[in-house]
Amino acid sequence: MTNVINRWFKKYFSDPEGVILAFLLVLGFAVVIFMGEMLAPLLAGVVLAYLLEGVVGAIESRNIVRMPAVIVVFTLFVAFLVFIVLGLLPLLSGQITQLIEKLPDMIARGQQALLRLPENYPNFISEEQVNQLFSEMGAAVRGLGQQAVTVSLASISGVFGLLVYLVLVPVLVFFFLKDKHLIVNWITSYLPQERGLATRVWREMDHQIGNYVRGKIAEILVVGVTTYVVFAFMGLQYAMLLGALVGLSVIIPYIGAAAVTLPVALIAYFQWGWTADFAYLMLAYGIIQALDGNVLVPLLFSEAVNLHPVAIIASILVFGGLWGFWGVFFAIPLATLVKAVIMSWPRSSEEKELVQEASGPA
Repeated sequence: MTNVINRWFKKYFSDPEGVILAFLLVLGFAVVIFMGEMLAPLLAGVVLAYLLEGVVGAIESRNIVRMPAVIVVFTLFVAFLVFIVLGLLPLLSGQITQLIEKLPDMIARGQQALLRLPENYPNFISEEQVNQLFSEMGAAVRGLGQQAVTVSLASISGVFGLLVYLVLVPVLVFFFLKDKHLIVNWITSYLPQERGLATRVWREMDHQIGNYVRGKIAEILVVGVTTYVVFAFMGLQYAMLLGALVGLSVIIPYIGAAAVTLPVALIAYFQWGWTADFAYLMLAYGIIQALDGNVLVPLLFSEAVNLHPVAIIASILVFGGLWGFWGVFFAIPLATLVKAVIMSWPRSSEEKELVQEASGPA
């Protein structure tokens, strides 16, 4: 067993550049896992600055000095942040409050509909099963109530943390954009000289990750705004809240669209019942999802990395479990990073061909 491990280690870690790349990857993951909570504002600033860097670079390409470009982009970023905090969040909070107030009435109507099932379909469902379902629903509602109390008790610290983020993160974003080259040069001065493999992997990933994340943000905005406009035009209650949910659902491929369909269908049902309005709304929602998957995604992600659906779902589970929302958001770029490392790792030509065949189109 020892000889097998030694042969495997010499085979894949005999190249110094491979060892350096592995060390940098392990160091980066360790910092995020063990110090992520402490460094959360710093990491958020790095992520946002990285996203805005593409816009700054586009302005610089028009022969504009970097500092004015940074000021313009940063001003637009702060304006968008103010709009989200002072304009959008209060509206979403108001719709959430209205939904919570009407939730008992919705539950009562749902219970009445369930009570009619044993009468209409006695061969498929019994009264005992309905009563058991009621008890489980009651336990779930009580659990949600306890969670709401816990959230309200922790609201003071949550508001304080939000204020820290709202002040500190924009400041960090500005300095990351302003002093990008200075910071990058300072970091690279402490890295080993034999980092050619790490540099190649980063250059390969930089373009792909930037395009993916910026495209995903554009997809969230387009899908969310379109859904809100369609739902509001059709008169659906809580249109803004549902539009935000549908927009955020595109973060999680395959799973997000299926999960958000349930609240859309339930709210439409409780508002209209089994009517033509319900059918038209679900049809419109299906068209939005179809256009997103077949038109918008190919347009925004024309250079998307080819990943198998199983690899995408596995990356969402792994990175989402490690880093929550940001892990889910960056699951596909991180999976692409893993694939790029595997493809670039020093190996024989025969092994490279096997890896390329295994990671090719499904």
